[in-house]
Amino acid sequence: MTSPAPIWKRRLPIGVELIPPRTLPLTEGGAHIRVWAPRRTTVEMVIEGAPRPIRLEPEQSARGYFSGLVPSLRAGTRYRLRLDNEPTLYPDPASRFQPEGPHGPSEVVDPYSYPWSDADRAWRGAELRGQVFYELHIGTFTPEGTWQAATERLGDLVDLGVTALEVLPVAEFPGRFGWGYDGVDLYAPYHLYGTPDDMRRFVDRAHGLGLAVLLDVVYNHLGPDGNYLGAFSPSYTTSRYANEWGDALNFDGPDAGPVREFFVANAGYWVEEFHLDGLRLDATQSIHDASPEHVLQAITRRVRQAAGERRTLVIGENEPQDVRLLKPPEAGGPGLEALWNDDFHHSARVAATGLIEAYYTDYRGRPQEFVSIAKRGYLFQGQRYQWQKKGRGTPTYGIAPLHFVHYLQNHDQVANTGTGERLHTITSPARHRALTALLLLGPHTPLLFQGQEFSASSPWSYFADHNSELAPLVKKGRGEFVAQFPSVATPEVQERLPAPEDQAVFERCKLDLGERERHAAAYALHKDLLRLRREDPTFAAQGAWGLDGAVLGEAAFVLRFFGEGGAGDAGGHQPLETMGRGDRLLILNLGPCLHLWPAPEPLLAPPTGRRWRPLWSSEHPRYGGRGTPQPDTDEGWRLPAESALVLCPDSEEEA
Repeated sequence: MTSPAPIWKRRLPIGVELIPPRTLPLTEGGAHIRVWAPRRTTVEMVIEGAPRPIRLEPEQSARGYFSGLVPSLRAGTRYRLRLDNEPTLYPDPASRFQPEGPHGPSEVVDPYSYPWSDADRAWRGAELRGQVFYELHIGTFTPEGTWQAATERLGDLVDLGVTALEVLPVAEFPGRFGWGYDGVDLYAPYHLYGTPDDMRRFVDRAHGLGLAVLLDVVYNHLGPDGNYLGAFSPSYTTSRYANEWGDALNFDGPDAGPVREFFVANAGYWVEEFHLDGLRLDATQSIHDASPEHVLQAITRRVRQAAGERRTLVIGENEPQDVRLLKPPEAGGPGLEALWNDDFHHSARVAATGLIEAYYTDYRGRPQEFVSIAKRGYLFQGQRYQWQKKGRGTPTYGIAPLHFVHYLQNHDQVANTGTGERLHTITSPARHRALTALLLLGPHTPLLFQGQEFSASSPWSYFADHNSELAPLVKKGRGEFVAQFPSVATPEVQERLPAPEDQAVFERCKLDLGERERHAAAYALHKDLLRLRREDPTFAAQGAWGLDGAVLGEAAFVLRFFGEGGAGDAGGHQPLETMGRGDRLLILNLGPCLHLWPAPEPLLAPPTGRRWRPLWSSEHPRYGGRGTPQPDTDEGWRLPAESALVLCPDSEEEA
């Protein structure tokens, strides 16, 4: 007696899904297509090379949905959709691949044909503690700008000490190049980067090397060119909420149910079909939803479900700095693991350049800011923010530092200089080394932007290959945006602003990977710091055993990382003679040479019976520095100019 054929079930709400052979309802294999078009009366599937279109039937149980079985459909087949017998043909809203771009036909993809090997290696995903993120853009990370070329360079990032990749958006967008934040086909990886299987191969290889992969996704707006969702339903967007990038997405208005389902399913799709280890959610403050359950909570839950037993990370960008996003669902939040912290970047930027303007207006780059950030995450937790003329931020009490992602560079902040200069080109080398030490040894979760590790000479500008109608508008808008900085608003600078649609601008942003060897000092700095962060148990703890800080001078401060046992174990939990042996001092002096005599700051006191000895210095000649004498002397503390020092207690033999 033969077993009955298994019954196939759809996984995604809309789109084409292949039905394997020997599976009901099509035992010979084929496909099922489903489309949501609530204001249309007819929907047809037009297959390239087929003699006639296939008419989809309206579903009786789900208003606005049309579906049908297509026995002849196979992977690689290209097709479009016709609505109400109109002459225009549209791509599938849930297309898994657009081989000719967003205006061309969709292609049927078999998401299960790729032979994954990460399961064989028992890849378990990623947890937040210990991660070092690396933000990269597939189109500029290598000269070729493809998944395949990027895959071949993953070993370099492992050698550096990176643990997780954060890939800029890859959902299909128009043109030959772009950042990816104008995506329009949210289920289709950008065709010029390679095929969907090329993306899977990239993730699989990363997992084989021990690298997690997260994808930056945009659920707050859709791009202006190539977005055909409105032809299927105007309910995808709403005018009820303001949005600086166009119409807001409709997560709580009429017909919002299928819209929510579309985006929530998309979050799970990337994790399930591409084995991603999580998502970075762009501009969450522009994801508006007054539903009983916010769509962000549904997205995070779907990511967890799609991952199964694998650990995943969902990280948010949130300009108002709302830590409620970190609350678990049982406390009414979406349960994100971490949030980007612009406060750290802005303070560091001002400290590095002295430039106080536009959204840097409320920062001074002073030592107290860095001490407060290390201990409390955000600087603004409800105080008035003069630049916005209102309060900004929320209290971070009880939130561990690792839940804040810190950076000296990211895709937005480098480009917002107007001409795309990287930080190391607009500050002194010594000060840049010191701030790099703060970034990579701090208790938070650090993020590097591609090329930062070897002081890339390539700029990072805004580029977008829009059509002739949109391009001048985008260029004008970009100029107006960066003009909020008075230093960029001058006519002579405005004339030099890179044209986003110029392919030469895009080409200049590509990394010269040979600079990893030519800029050996910068690369050694980053590699050594990441090794110290990884191998030193006190720094690896990310402040879990205690952290404190103090201002030492106008431009100097100290952070004390307490070793195992922490700062509060003096009450009999830890013998006095062993306390502090695992402590570390991180001292930054961003100003001129400083002589502390006397030095009445308790955090500078060494453990009982010990003295401090240098463990690491940003002024080591290996990094291009001038060398570092013993800072703790019999005549007080002497801190070199524009430097970062790491000190540890000496051993009994040394004492």
